[in-house]
Amino acid sequence: MNKNSFFEAEKRKRKYKKPFELLHVSFTFKFLKPQLFLKDTFKHKGLRQQLVKVLIDKGIKDDAVLSAIGNIPRHLFMDSGFLDHAYQDKAFPIAADQTISQPYTVAFQTELLQVKKESKILEIGTGSGYQAAVLCELGAKVYSIERQQELFKKTSKFLPKLGYRPKKLIFGDGYKGLKEEAPFDGIIVTAGAPFVPKPLLSQLKVGGRLVIPVGDDVQVMTLFIRKGSKEFEKHEFGDFRFVPLLEDKN
Repeated sequence: MNKNSFFEAEKRKRKYKKPFELLHVSFTFKFLKPQLFLKDTFKHKGLRQQLVKVLIDKGIKDDAVLSAIGNIPRHLFMDSGFLDHAYQDKAFPIAADQTISQPYTVAFQTELLQVKKESKILEIGTGSGYQAAVLCELGAKVYSIERQQELFKKTSKFLPKLGYRPKKLIFGDGYKGLKEEAPFDGIIVTAGAPFVPKPLLSQLKVGGRLVIPVGDDVQVMTLFIRKGSKEFEKHEFGDFRFVPLLEDKN
């Protein structure tokens, strides 16, 4: 090979080497990204145990609820900008102008619900799916309604990837409940309702529990226990703040 031929060959090598490297990096990133997203490390598990201690200090006593909070990778339910704060006891924004509830609120509502294995539970407001995951961890048969289509689509695909499979995820109006699957052992509402929807009360079993935050700007956490066909026992548990439960959106 003469000198000119040698330099021409080297130019051709340099010309194609860089685009090939970039292409390789691009495809590698594409295939690794989902694995990185679903990563749950020992650090995350340690942070969850710290969160459980915070909830105990705040008065949560149900061991099964605390165990569920300690098992579920909350960081995977949150937008990437908040991952470093996933195990703080705070609510954070998610898609569609909604929030993932404060862990204490999730634990408090779940504890009031008194979930047992095989309990048939209706959730109003699927949101990120975190509360539904807690209910699944407790062994409940979960039916969940979401009125925001963006969240419904996202959560319907996401929960099974983590191994959580509710009996039904429904895109619909939570004020109407789910008459075709009633009665329920428990109904949990994860948004602030200005009043208590009558269909939710009517869809409880006798002995069943409805946990619902009632109010406008500030909500009172309220528990209804069905004692008979038309008889309900009411308990109130102080002020909370939720995004509003909107009616007749679908």
